[in-house]
Amino acid sequence: MGEPALRVALLGCGVVGTEVARLLTTQADDLAARVGRPLELAGIAVRRPGRPRPDLPVDPALFTDDATGLVEREDVDLVVEVIGGIEPARSLVLAAMAGGASVVSANKALLAEDGATLFAAAEKHGVDLYYEAAVAGAIPILRPMRESLAGDRVRRVLGIVNGTTNYVLTKMDETGAGFGEALEEAQALGYAEADPTADVEGFDAAAKAAILAGLAFHTRVTAMDVHREGITEVSAADVASARAMGSVVKLLAICELSEDGQSVGARVHPAMIPRSHPLASVRDAFNAVFVDAEAAGELMFYGRGAGGAPTASAVLGDLVAVARHRVGGGRGPGESSYADLLVRPMGETVTRYHVSLDVADRAGVLAAVAQVFAEHGVSIDTVRQRPLGDGDDAELVVVTHRATDAALQATVEGLRGLDAVQGVTSVMRVEGE
Repeated sequence: MGEPALRVALLGCGVVGTEVARLLTTQADDLAARVGRPLELAGIAVRRPGRPRPDLPVDPALFTDDATGLVEREDVDLVVEVIGGIEPARSLVLAAMAGGASVVSANKALLAEDGATLFAAAEKHGVDLYYEAAVAGAIPILRPMRESLAGDRVRRVLGIVNGTTNYVLTKMDETGAGFGEALEEAQALGYAEADPTADVEGFDAAAKAAILAGLAFHTRVTAMDVHREGITEVSAADVASARAMGSVVKLLAICELSEDGQSVGARVHPAMIPRSHPLASVRDAFNAVFVDAEAAGELMFYGRGAGGAPTASAVLGDLVAVARHRVGGGRGPGESSYADLLVRPMGETVTRYHVSLDVADRAGVLAAVAQVFAEHGVSIDTVRQRPLGDGDDAELVVVTHRATDAALQATVEGLRGLDAVQGVTSVMRVEGE
């Protein structure tokens, strides 16, 4: 084309970084045609630059362990950050921006913890910050929310954004397995890490929920603002109970605007959703995000939420976008936090609940249980009771109408104080109805 190449610094060469480097090399001609100028790797920052990488078709001389020196080079136009974590990623991204480079990042943890600092730096230095790959892998969800729905009012975002937990819950639903057994299978197949804490305790999904809520409601939301519960307490009995009421258990990221439009809520927790809901059919390690907007109505985005190639697809999409801006002399949209809405506490969240109790199987117990619900203003929708074994105990399952989380928690404490209640075995929210 005759135009000088745009120089790309790649920070990290793990599963995703390797695939990004491969695509930049093997699809160089197509990418140049789409951008208007060639994209050329300036360097790849890794911990061990001398490690053999025979399957990666790039010049070994490109590898360096001096990440700071790489991003501060004057000939670097674009920086791709796929190392993850908070530091040194934050310092490297800020240094790149200060040097005039636009940044593409897949770092959900950094964006959810300190996105405001990154957006401010991008604005100050007149560069782009794109991060589609930070949420839901290959699924294009962030840019549609940031750009395509910019003229609409998003009311709710409901998503399955963690493949590990979705795989575990799918296996529990399909086979009747317990949490531990399903997790072991996920680890054996490579769907779960050796230490799965970030996934099964909801930290990964909470970071993604913070990013989604910030975009949806034009308000700064951090991971600390997101109520988080994982799936470690979900039992085979919970999954069976969901099946009995025509539902399935999913770990959901839920971001919603209050009815008066004055506050937002962001939460991650397991919930029962009807099998008729579109998210109920999202199985195994797939992700999906369901968006409800005022004018557009209901939209769903579905696909592979992790993995080298899917995530690299999102990175390359962002890279082409910011490279086009560099060629054309413009910039993409920056942070939109003008609404600055209150992030409400979990206690004010309103939803339905599925409560399982072990109770004495005798007359008057149901009335006593119903009285506790009534005292706290929680209305009962349905009640199901069945004997437990040959003894004098029974399982009592109560599904409520909509109530605040605070009222439900007070109800649970009241139930635990009843002589006839041996235990509150499960409390799970009911969504998607």
